[in-house]
Amino acid sequence: MSGWLRGLSTVLIVAGALLVIDAGLTLVWQEPVSAFITHREQGRLEDRLRDLERRRPSVLEQRALATLPDSRRRIAFLARSLRRRAHEGDALGRIRIPKIGKSYVVVDGTAAADLRKGPGFYEQTPLPGVPGTTAIAGHRTTYLAPFRHLDQLSHGDTIVVEMPYGRFTYTVEKRQIVDAKALWVINRVGHDRLVLTACHPLYSAARRIVVFARLHKVEPRGAARGKDGQTLVERPPATSGVKDSGR
Repeated sequence: MSGWLRGLSTVLIVAGALLVIDAGLTLVWQEPVSAFITHREQGRLEDRLRDLERRRPSVLEQRALATLPDSRRRIAFLARSLRRRAHEGDALGRIRIPKIGKSYVVVDGTAAADLRKGPGFYEQTPLPGVPGTTAIAGHRTTYLAPFRHLDQLSHGDTIVVEMPYGRFTYTVEKRQIVDAKALWVINRVGHDRLVLTACHPLYSAARRIVVFARLHKVEPRGAARGKDGQTLVERPPATSGVKDSGR
């Protein structure tokens, strides 16, 4: 009996130590078990995204693209086409945030299962290239914690979203803390923009941290280039004097 108790005690001590280690890693870095799961998912998504980028438009899409006179319209057409074909959890594009040195494949959807794979496009907002507000959600402490350091982004920082049909460069205008139910943050405004959202504060879903970024430049890719080659669609940089806000 004493041997059995010693064995049980050892198991409990090891389990307790692992829980402490897990909590410590989550506090200073991210939750390690879910990070491992999402890291593997991101690897699979990389392959699927490459396949998506190599995929040619259908015959009907090619005919429609041939009638569109400029890159902007071709980009919008391809963005809407991709949205119609997408299923929850599909790889759709990539987000790069140079300020914090992060790059992730972005999936379609913001359900729990979607965000376990990486950041996800809000289904109720358009994909980049369609006028309006594009929104992406991501975790801050679990599942690779892609948006853990959104609080480090400030006015003027750059965010890049790469889609199979275009590369979109945004300039951060402001950062704001809002109520968890503040759906107004994804509303359409007078210019094209990107909104990033995540839970706030760390280890809590009480509120949301939101980064607002204005579209600055569009570079057509793939079928969006058309016969005229690659052209740049310039947008004015953010000129708002509004700085970071804690509200």
